[in-house]
Amino acid sequence: MRVAIAQLSTSVDKTANLGKAIQYIAKAKSLGADFVIIPEFYMALATPKSGVLPVDAAEPLDGPFVTALKESARENEIYVVCGLYESKSDDQKRAFNTTVFIDRSGQLIHSYRKTHLYDAFSYHESETIIPGDNQYKVVETEFGKIGLMVCYELRFPEIARQFALQGADILFVPAGWVAGPMKEDHWQTLIRARAIENTMFVFGANLVDDIFSGRSIIVDPMGVILASAGEEETLIVSDIDLDRIRRVREKLPSVRHRKPEFYRF
Repeated sequence: MRVAIAQLSTSVDKTANLGKAIQYIAKAKSLGADFVIIPEFYMALATPKSGVLPVDAAEPLDGPFVTALKESARENEIYVVCGLYESKSDDQKRAFNTTVFIDRSGQLIHSYRKTHLYDAFSYHESETIIPGDNQYKVVETEFGKIGLMVCYELRFPEIARQFALQGADILFVPAGWVAGPMKEDHWQTLIRARAIENTMFVFGANLVDDIFSGRSIIVDPMGVILASAGEEETLIVSDIDLDRIRRVREKLPSVRHRKPEFYRF
């Protein structure tokens, strides 16, 4: 299994963003990747400085942006994961922060609306984003079960644990991780923590430029960093030994050792 992370910058120009995504999908395929992960809300730059609101850029899941991603996935026979803004017909001020999961044949097999919004570090995502109420469920592929969570949700270990309890071996985390004091350290520490405590591979795909910090990262079930990026646009690729999960879990059966009868919430 080979996975690529497209660490990209985004802009207010959806057409340009889509064109770049399609280029990187093809590039990932040319490198033999089975999956390519494109960051959170890559569809359009809708930050306080950009002058664009998420609702201005948002489309339904059968709109032109997702349709083009599906066609590119089919043409390149590669799984595509990408963040975007999804419109809601009865809300004129906010949109969903949605990530789509498209299979090799170009079928939309899963979409996830971010549930835990980034109302922290003086940022107020809930002012422009509708929180999702979807369940956390694994995506079944021929490579195994994959969990999907978004950015700020790394700070909630119970989300990743729900995927682990459903048998997930892999966690994809598209992100728009904002730069700031201690933020890059938090990003890498939390990615590694989610990998170690759940003995799974974790892929963090982050935006660069504007307010975003980059540093996309691929971590194995023992917390080893397999690939990482800096502060520029790039494509990072890693071959994933799925048998590594079994070997790590034989040494470290921590998920199996859980004693839920002692937990009180």
